[in-house]
Amino acid sequence: MGKLTVCALRAVLVVVLIGTVFVQASMVWALATDPEDGSLPLTPLRVITILGMVSAQVALVCVGRLVTMVRRGTVFSHAAFRYVDAVIGAIVAAALMWFAVTAFNAPGQREDPGVTVIMGGIGVAILGVALIVLVLRMLLTQAVARDGEAAQMQAELDEVI
Repeated sequence: MGKLTVCALRAVLVVVLIGTVFVQASMVWALATDPEDGSLPLTPLRVITILGMVSAQVALVCVGRLVTMVRRGTVFSHAAFRYVDAVIGAIVAAALMWFAVTAFNAPGQREDPGVTVIMGGIGVAILGVALIVLVLRMLLTQAVARDGEAAQMQAELDEVI
């Protein structure tokens, strides 16, 4: 991975992380100062938003750590699995929170259930992203195993020479 690519990715990660912190701070401020007008209970939605931002932040930090490992050439190790697992967990948590928002919003969509169906589809798509990352984790498992085999073969070859 090139230095420019790493810098660009880190810049994007930092901007998104700052954005999520801003959204969290706004939601906490709204929880503390903005009373509900009674038309829609906003407190649960605000709490879900705060928790959703936490899941995004976990994923961002873990991707940042993985980028660092790629840059150092240590990504094909067992240490990378905890970050990949955390990303998968964060994506699943985000999907569950999206489903909670969908369920919370569904009673208000009785005349137009299409919105609820679309929101449910988005939740399934988010779970699909988690499955894609799980497949990538399996590829990482194979790569780590092959890297170990290559190191063992290199050691045997060095003994022969």
